[in-house]
Amino acid sequence: MSAAGAPILSVPRFIVLRVKFSGFGEHAVEFYDGLLADNTKAYWDDHVAIYKEHVRAPMEALLAELEPEFGAGFGEAKVFRPYRDVRFAKDKTPYKTHCGGVIEAGRGGGAYYVEVGPAGLRVGGGCFHLASDQLARYRTAVDTELHGPALEKILASLRKAGWQILGDRLKSKPRGFAEDHPRLDLLRHRSVYAVRVWEPDDFLHEREALDRVRKSWRQLRKFNEWARDHVGPSEQPRR
Repeated sequence: MSAAGAPILSVPRFIVLRVKFSGFGEHAVEFYDGLLADNTKAYWDDHVAIYKEHVRAPMEALLAELEPEFGAGFGEAKVFRPYRDVRFAKDKTPYKTHCGGVIEAGRGGGAYYVEVGPAGLRVGGGCFHLASDQLARYRTAVDTELHGPALEKILASLRKAGWQILGDRLKSKPRGFAEDHPRLDLLRHRSVYAVRVWEPDDFLHEREALDRVRKSWRQLRKFNEWARDHVGPSEQPRR
């Protein structure tokens, strides 16, 4: 998923809180289609007004409406910065080709995520990135006969509801665990999260987009609460 960044509000927060989400702008997907073809500062400068009106402001309004229900225990909603961190990347294109928003207490410890871009609307939750201390806590929980089966049940329920369960995984077993561990597949994960995507359609520009995100995040609640309670934010300093 996208790298986090400090939120940049298009309008003051007290105004955002009073604006009802009515859908992403009609040019939101078109803006990102153009950015995919021409990821340059010149394109960005020529179209930044479209980004602010058709993408950024609606995303802020969407999150402002969802935060009262999903923020408890996770924190304030934020919209990720549109700029890519290219310091150590081979790909030096400067702008992200989607807009993401999240409610999370800290990266890896459960997240309510939403994204709009050329692929349409994407939602997700869980442990998108695990630092070494978080990974140790995750595996300790999965290893137990209480919290491990609970996570298995949560993920099975999400799969049945149409979610994809993804994440980075080891090819072999992690050190210190038996080859016949009943939850070896989960222990191999170095990240684990659930996602679902809706292709661009009329709903994206209507209030129905909010309804889909809200319903999806409710389905993710048990997963995120498991991650919050048994993984939590990393205690290591950020790079």
